[in-house]
This record gives sequence, structure tokens and C-alpha cells, in this order.
Amino acid sequence: MTSTSTPSLRLEQHDLIRQLADTIEGVWQEYLDLSPYPLAEELGYVEGRLEGEKLVIENKCYQTREFRKLHLELAKVGNSLDILHCVMFPRPEYDLPMFGTDLVGGRGQISAAIADLSPIADPQLPDAYREAIAALSPAEFSQVRDLPQWGHIFSEYCLFIRPDGREEETQFLDRVKSFLEIHARVAIATPPTPDKKAQILKGQHNYCTHQQQNDKTRRVLEKAFGPDWAHHYMTTVLFDLPSEA
Repeated sequence: MTSTSTPSLRLEQHDLIRQLADTIEGVWQEYLDLSPYPLAEELGYVEGRLEGEKLVIENKCYQTREFRKLHLELAKVGNSLDILHCVMFPRPEYDLPMFGTDLVGGRGQISAAIADLSPIADPQLPDAYREAIAALSPAEFSQVRDLPQWGHIFSEYCLFIRPDGREEETQFLDRVKSFLEIHARVAIATPPTPDKKAQILKGQHNYCTHQQQNDKTRRVLEKAFGPDWAHHYMTTVLFDLPSEA
């Protein structure tokens, strides 16, 4: 699939968000055979108001043989809040972890940066992932943040930090790129395992239902668009489940 032009929203956001958005799409385009995902047209670009400031949400979605949905969301609230959210949803025939990453920033600083390859069908990541991650150069960050109460869905390799300066931002970006490249390489080499489909679906359901408990995200959406729209968006765009579920 040919590269698409860079959307304007990321050009107005923190440099790390722009760089990570470009990196995510770059890895997807390099390794995976992308095709469009049928996202409702009215959800591709959304505008609202939050406490007097303009809220803009931009969604890009793709699908591949291995992944039911690749979702990249960018959001901006006035000059006070910049957000990047990305999840790769494997098809239930493929025993693959869930890749997810989020950046939250404001006033020129990133306050939260998280990335993980979360195991789904089994308690631990498959050996191919563990071996590849173990071979990466160590990454050290000065401000490690506590996971939420439902953070048990993440792997032992989960990064959740407040990056301190440009050097740590670059380290985070490089580590997320490594996660993405490992994930893409393993995914395209992984055959379908239909006999594990029920187990994989159960694991994906567990992951999505816990992610839907993110009260901060829900409150922002409810304030801007109302409770019904927020629930619809969180359960059909951010953390939806395959129809087989």
C-alpha cells in the first residue's frame, strides 16, 4: 500500500506524538499488506468542545491478513492536551499479543507514555517475542509511573513512564519502534490456529473490557459529547470486539 499524506493534526501536536505517529505508520507500511478498515465515515474526523476549548479527534484504521484492525487515533484539546492512541487488534485466528501505545501531553511536555505487547491467550508472551525483546538494548527511564488497577493485563515488558527530556523521548520512540517491528515480523510468520480461537477471543474480550475501564478517557469524551456517544465510541472504536465474540 502506498504511503498516505501526513494528516494536519499531528503537525500541530507535540514532536514526540508526530514522530511516533509517523513511525507507527511507517512500520505498518513497510511490513504489512494494508487495506482500508470500514470505519464509519463520521468517526474518521470528529470535532467537539471541552470546557470552552475545541476538541479534535482524527482516526485512521487499516486491516491485514493477521490483524482485524490497526487503529491510530490522534486528539487535541485546544493548546492544553495532545493525545496519541494506537492498538493493533489481531484476528481471532491468530495467536498474537495486543500491541498498544499511548502518549498524553500538554503545554509542550509529555506527561504519560505507555507501550506494551500484552499476552492474550496465555499468561506470558510467546517465546519468539520474549527472545526478541530480551535481545534489545536496555532502556532506562528516570520517572516510571504506576500502572492502573487493571494493569495486570499488561506484560512484564510494559513501559509506563513520564519521559524526562529529549533523550528519554528518543529512547521511548526507539523502543516502541522495536516492539512494532518484532510484532510485525512475528505476525507475518505466524500461521492461523483456529483451534485456539475461543481462547484468543476470551483473552481479547478480557483486554478490551479492562481497557474500557479507563475513567480519564471516558470522562473527557462524556464532557465533550455526552455519555451515550462516549460509550459508543469506547466500545466500537477504541476497544471493540470481533463480531464472533
